[in-house]
Amino acid sequence: MEQEFELIAKTFQGLEGILADELAAIGAKDIKKGRRVVYFTGDTAMMYRANYLLRTAIRVLKPLKHFSATTADEVYEAVRHYEWRNILDADTTFAVDSVVYSENFSYSKFVAYKVKDAIVDYFRETIGKRPNISVANPDIRFHIHISDDDCTLSLDSSGDSLHKRGYRVATVEAPMNEVLAAGIVKLTGWKGDTDFIDPMCGSGTIAIEAGLIAKGIAPGKFRKVFAFQKWQDYSADLFESIRKEAEGAERPFDHHIYASDVDATAVAAARANIVEAGLDEDCIVERKDFRDFKQPAAPALMIINPPYGVRLKPDSSLPLLYKMIGERLKHQFVGGEAWIICNHEELFDSIGLKPSLKIPLYNGSLDCQLQKYQIFGGKLEDFRREGGDIKTDEERRTMAQPHRFKQNRDFKKHIDEGEDYGEIPDYMIRKHREFEQNERRRERRESYGDRGKYRQRGGDDDRYGQRRDGGEGYQRQRGDARRGGSYRSGQDSRGGRYDDRGGRNDDRGGRYRKD
Repeated sequence: MEQEFELIAKTFQGLEGILADELAAIGAKDIKKGRRVVYFTGDTAMMYRANYLLRTAIRVLKPLKHFSATTADEVYEAVRHYEWRNILDADTTFAVDSVVYSENFSYSKFVAYKVKDAIVDYFRETIGKRPNISVANPDIRFHIHISDDDCTLSLDSSGDSLHKRGYRVATVEAPMNEVLAAGIVKLTGWKGDTDFIDPMCGSGTIAIEAGLIAKGIAPGKFRKVFAFQKWQDYSADLFESIRKEAEGAERPFDHHIYASDVDATAVAAARANIVEAGLDEDCIVERKDFRDFKQPAAPALMIINPPYGVRLKPDSSLPLLYKMIGERLKHQFVGGEAWIICNHEELFDSIGLKPSLKIPLYNGSLDCQLQKYQIFGGKLEDFRREGGDIKTDEERRTMAQPHRFKQNRDFKKHIDEGEDYGEIPDYMIRKHREFEQNERRRERRESYGDRGKYRQRGGDDDRYGQRRDGGEGYQRQRGDARRGGSYRSGQDSRGGRYDDRGGRNDDRGGRYRKD
């Protein structure tokens, strides 16, 4: 029997409990929840299974080394003394991601560079040859996580974020992350036992994730490759057996999923993605305004992800939109259960209905709430007088938990004039660009081996870089960043910190609007 080892599954804040339940369901052991992570143990089959089956995991890591460090040099020394020949060779390309929560390290990307240097120097000293770096498509990806002085160096078994299922062939502006969408569906407790309604579907992510859950289709079914498939010890037969096992667990869905949106482009995107996911026989997609929503004939659960008004000039019509949502639910969804996600208390208040449950969640960088509404006819006091109750005993216990909503949340009470979320300051963009430009120049020099030869071939690269940083080209870059044109590159240059902050980097999916 193969020896079991430590594993870490990363997720969004607020989904740790759901992910822990998923891990228990697939047979993981020693499950322990952390902040945006769940720790567990398992063998190689469990690692493959976690990547293929988990709906609410962003990535699965296999720790290699735990150590303490308070400086980048200490990180370098700890990493350099690991036996890297057991993991990769000089012909293997690799990359390093980093997540840092420590006052001892001011720049997470610098930590990643020190880890990279340590691995390269290990091979130079042992075999006289260095492996190559590949940021875009490495054979092996490492992950360094630092909290205060506790450091964990891991192998990334996933590669691309697990939210990248593989079924998205069309999109709209800022689609919801697939992991978050699956997490919201699972938080509602819906298992495919009723109809499902998504009346503001965007490109269809929530509806698709609901369909995959209802039919028991593994989220990894559409994905072309996982990082562990490039490892030296990869077993294709073992992974194939897990694929077949998952296919055998698929089940029929006896109800329907109704997805609609007022925007024609969104409806077209949703249809294309639903077809790609193989759910076109289960999902009915229409262009429809929620103002025209009518009482469904069969019992149904509804999830709504309405516009938040983020990164747009605050729209005075948003409270009216939310008021309309409340009126439609009150008069045309009697007996139903609706869940709404938003990041403004003011907009929730505009709905005019009393929620039975509030769940704190992050949508990208946005501090949101998912609220549950039990819809009944007439007035609340009459409903209660007749023995009705909008909250279960479990929901009362959940809402009564202390510190459930942290005091210093960024959950918005009001829509502020001109508010902007997550924008990276110009000086941070400049700092990251300067650092990475210098690192790229250094790596090019190292790749030639002979620095003198490099200077002869490459010209006065250092002085050119200084002129560029201080001259007109640099000011032009800075202006682009202010206009938002370089925003994405600014995010990427901030490194792996975004991994753990709800997916604002490669794990981010979408941040603002609907889907």
